[in-house]
Amino acid sequence: MFAAIQPRRLYRQVADQIRALIEKGEFAVGERLPGERELAEQLAVSRPTIREALIALEVEGFVHIRMGSGIYVIQQRPRRSTFHPEDLEGPFELLRARSLIECAIAEEAARVVTPVHVAAMDEVLTKMASNFHSPQTSIGYDRDFHTTVAGIIENSALNRFVGELFDQRMTPYFEKLASYFEGPASWQQAFAEHRAIRDAIAAGDPVAAKAAMQFHLLQSQARFSESFGEEPDAERGQPEGRAKRSNKI
Repeated sequence: MFAAIQPRRLYRQVADQIRALIEKGEFAVGERLPGERELAEQLAVSRPTIREALIALEVEGFVHIRMGSGIYVIQQRPRRSTFHPEDLEGPFELLRARSLIECAIAEEAARVVTPVHVAAMDEVLTKMASNFHSPQTSIGYDRDFHTTVAGIIENSALNRFVGELFDQRMTPYFEKLASYFEGPASWQQAFAEHRAIRDAIAAGDPVAAKAAMQFHLLQSQARFSESFGEEPDAERGQPEGRAKRSNKI
């Protein structure tokens, strides 16, 4: 008789509002949406939340993100049946969870590490160093490194949990997000951060290991927090001379 009540993640609520306006024709096909900053101010949420919402709408087929230009409404295409972003945490929510868990894991790993464990981390890092130009391969080795660190403390539940958290980025949503903010340069940065984690754990320094893992995950969040490169523009360059409308949302 009753359906379960599901809490709505904040970025989904934002996406729902913008989608509803598009579906009602408040924003026409080809029209540029307000910028990230303006949307964040009107909706009283953070810019990362806006970014998560816009990525979800792009994957659903409602908008197209043009780096350095803005967010544009596109002809709607039926993609929503194969993608259910309401089932997904946003990237910043996941990274916060990973930080809480993996920092503690790295700290404990430094207390119990053995030469065999160091060799296992080195093996993954060697493979990672040769694949900065292959996103899917780099992601795979990224996962391998984090699960290898988790494996040092020999707790299968935590090891599985770390892997499952990481696997939530293997979705169309995260692939689209990564396509804007990940590349050879970012993977090289991540490699250097992984190397610092490895060195601290290998040295048996719990404090340094925790700090290195925290820095890495904070940097990961910072990389995803970059804007879409839209230049400030009071008129927003809307097609057909559309006047600025800030009362829609």
